[in-house]
Amino acid sequence: MKKLRILWGILKRTRADHILLGFVLFLLADAAVIRLVEPDIHRYGDALWYCYAVISTAGFGDIVTVTLIGKICSVLLTIYTIFVVAIVTGVVVNFYTQLVEMQQKETLAMFMDKLERLPELSKEELEHISQKVRKFR
Repeated sequence: MKKLRILWGILKRTRADHILLGFVLFLLADAAVIRLVEPDIHRYGDALWYCYAVISTAGFGDIVTVTLIGKICSVLLTIYTIFVVAIVTGVVVNFYTQLVEMQQKETLAMFMDKLERLPELSKEELEHISQKVRKFR
């Protein structure tokens, strides 16, 4: 749960949450336009299904657009999806990179703290540090 909060914080800090919200709104509007202009799409749910097939690149073929406006909406939705996937992927990679860096800094800080207290450590603690150093090499 903590990691999800960190991820959401990164999405908000990078404004990627606005990009995702904009994408969802565009998807819903695109489905509404397609429902209005396409003669074979009579229900909003079918228009959403068609949009899902477009953004997932599955292209099931059970519903297709035949009008110019429907085809333009499909192309715009595809382009927008590519941009959103690229941006969100970059944000997620950045999130995990920051997470790994934080863990490395914490581990290094604990190790340095033990090194500073070297004369105070027990024989077992010294052996444990020695094993960690051997593993690191």
